[in-house]
Amino acid sequence: MNAEPSRGTEGYLIDPEQWDESVARALAAEEGIELSPMYWPILNFMHDYWLEHRVAPDVRHVVDFLVKEQDFAKKNAKQHLFKLFPYGYVKQACKIAGMQRPRAWSTG
Repeated sequence: MNAEPSRGTEGYLIDPEQWDESVARALAAEEGIELSPMYWPILNFMHDYWLEHRVAPDVRHVVDFLVKEQDFAKKNAKQHLFKLFPYGYVKQACKIAGMQRPRAWSTG
């Protein structure tokens, strides 16, 4: 990506289509996270979900992805997600995956 993506006041992307790996790394660095290979399946799933549905996936969709596609037990999937993003799904995972800031959210 050549140009800096447009972001809102809290740092979320205004247009998720501006997201790419370099944007994710920069957003993660702002959150104090260095993206290792463990992060990419989650971030790519979230972005692909947005591309298909035009809405950020709820945390339960990401947990289901980890269970079905990454062979996690359901309890361990949620723990894994919150270990990677300790300040919260919306605050960190959604932002780093290039989502717009949600107006209201179920962390279900």
